[in-house]
Amino acid sequence: MAVEYEAKILDIDPVETARMIVAAGGTHVEDRVMRRYVYDIDAGDATKWIRLRDNGTTTTLAVKQIAHDGIDGTSETEVTVDDFATANELLGLIGYTAKSYQENRRSSYRIGRVSLEIDTWPRIPSYLEIEADDVAAVRATARRLGFGDDRLTGENTTKIYARYGIDLAAIPELRFEPTPPGESS
Repeated sequence: MAVEYEAKILDIDPVETARMIVAAGGTHVEDRVMRRYVYDIDAGDATKWIRLRDNGTTTTLAVKQIAHDGIDGTSETEVTVDDFATANELLGLIGYTAKSYQENRRSSYRIGRVSLEIDTWPRIPSYLEIEADDVAAVRATARRLGFGDDRLTGENTTKIYARYGIDLAAIPELRFEPTPPGESS
């Protein structure tokens, strides 16, 4: 499993944060809707799970494992698969049932080798995720944008939802509300 070096900065204004990234030399890569199924490996162990994710262009299957909530606290082994629905069906055939379906919107940027993702999820404020080759690069990028180390968290999505009083494990389908006719999203 490869260690992920990433941190989140919670409660951001997506428009202002995008402006800050570009002002710091970042380039916009793409906007997309992400969808995923999450599966328990062991129902009693919330530190390890399977994620099947479609980011609009690529579908991946990963095992994620959390050692701690630090910037370097999550490991991931990931492969690309051909088809979201077929991979979900295959997992079902070998005994895995998705515990949840989740959607989020992601706006991706790059500053050099660092990935910056402005993530918007249903029911919680947007956050910025910074992923780099090491902890120092994550922290340096946050500082370049004006965020101190005190704003960084390595918490996973479940713990972030808990900060807002929402038990993500109790939500089998996390989707955006449909946009009413005549309104833009």
